[in-house]
Order: sequence, then structure tokens, then C-alpha cells
Amino acid sequence: MTSAVEDLLDILDLEPLEHNLFRGRSPTHGWQRVFGGQVIGQALVAAKATVEGRGAHSLHGCFMRPGDPKVPIIYEVDRIRDGKSFTTRRVVAIQHGAAIFSMTASFHTEESGFDHQLEMPDVPMPEDLPSETELTRRFVDKLPDSIRRYWERERPIEIRPVDISRFLSPEKRPAFQHVWMRTTGPLPHNIGLHQCVLAYASDFTLLDTALIAHGKVLYEPDLMLASLDHATWFHRPFKADDWLLYAQDSPSASGARGFCRGSVFTRDGKLVASVAQEGLVRVRRT
Repeated sequence: MTSAVEDLLDILDLEPLEHNLFRGRSPTHGWQRVFGGQVIGQALVAAKATVEGRGAHSLHGCFMRPGDPKVPIIYEVDRIRDGKSFTTRRVVAIQHGAAIFSMTASFHTEESGFDHQLEMPDVPMPEDLPSETELTRRFVDKLPDSIRRYWERERPIEIRPVDISRFLSPEKRPAFQHVWMRTTGPLPHNIGLHQCVLAYASDFTLLDTALIAHGKVLYEPDLMLASLDHATWFHRPFKADDWLLYAQDSPSASGARGFCRGSVFTRDGKLVASVAQEGLVRVRRT
């Protein structure tokens, strides 16, 4: 297990403070605000800690304020319902006395039923694509300082884009992209933990998909991007430490907001999760 994956597991290991109350921390070397995927993952950990014998099948979250990485985040869980088949939890993340994020998560008893799925796109396998190390070597000198420092650090999630040509030319293209992703080291055999790790990783690259139609990339200095709301549905078991294809598209952008969708497949073509997100996509006025 890499030290970056160990750090991720530490971040997802919340401290119980009281009944339905948990405390989470942020990395010491992060962005100026808390990464949205971190808050989603930690909120799901808090909700799962109050549920026995049922796996998460959906989460719906709303970002209200930017998170401060210098102070802990308090997660308050409301046990809304414990039904015969479904369990519902609401989680509020709090900093400086105010809510920064709220989430509703639903858990379901394992059942059998109809089974069908969308076909996985026909794309190259991750072994046939450049590694992050190779990409960093090629492009790191072209990145702004803050982005370059991020890519030069060891990270818990490796991402391999299927097509990197959009980063080489500012052409407007159809708003979709495919990336492979996995943790950079093995994870414990715990389905719930793998769901929390995917929830964390699902915020990577998704909103960036809305920029493809406009020939933009997320690190351009005149852009301001932020997640507004985020939903994930878990369909089938998976392992977040094995390669997952994240197929993303953006059906719409308007009013300084971009809407994006993602389908997550295992390398053998099983659809394991679906994601939707709307985010702020604002051009700064200088």
C-alpha cells in the first residue's frame, strides 16, 4: 500500500465524537479549499457507521460553502428511517458553526431481481495508455505552479485519460471523455470502503467534461469551477483498487452552470455506478 493510499484511508477513518456525531480531517498538503470528493466520501463513511447489514445504493449531496482545510469537519448524522428493506440517513458537514455540505444516503438489503445494463464504450485498456508518470514528465512544465505541485506529489488515485489530445489543442469538441482510474495501492477487502473511495474519486475530472465543448481546460486562470451538487448510484459490487472506466459526458451548460454525467465500468464491462453532477463554471471578469 502506498503512503498516499494510507493517507486516504486515514482521511476516511472518522473519529466518533458522540452518538451520530463524527469528526474528519483534511490533508495537510491540499488545495486552498477542501476537495469536494473528500467531503462526499467522509459523509458516506459517517452515514455507513450508523447502518448495519445494508450496502449503500445511492447518495445525493449539495455543496453550500467552500471547506476550510485547516480545521476539522464535523459530520452530524440524522437517522431518518430504518425500514424493512431500506435505510435512509441525512448527513450535514459543519465547519465554523455553519453547514458546508448536506447529503442524503439510502441503503438497501441485498435482493435479486431484473438485471440489465448499458454497454461499456469500446476504448483501449489502461495498460495500453501512458501512465501518470509518463504524462507528468511530458506536460508538467506547461502547468501552473499550483497544479504542477499537485501532479508531482504521490496521489491515492491514478487517472489515465483515454485521449489526451484536448490538452494539446484548444479546439471545441463533443463534450465527453473516458478515463481509467484506480487507487495507487491495494485496499482492505471491505465493499463499503470501496464505495466510499469511489465516492471520493467520482468528483475527479467530471465537471471538467463541461469545458470540452468550449475548448477549455480546468487550470486556465480565467475559469472558476466548483461542485454544486453531486449524486451517485451504486449498482453492483466492485473493487476501487482495480481499474475502473469512468465514461463522462456533459449534456448541457448554461447560466454559469455545467451539468455532467458519468458511468463507471469494471474492466470486464460491468456497470457498477452512475454519477451526475452540476457545477459552477464561471468565467472570471478581470
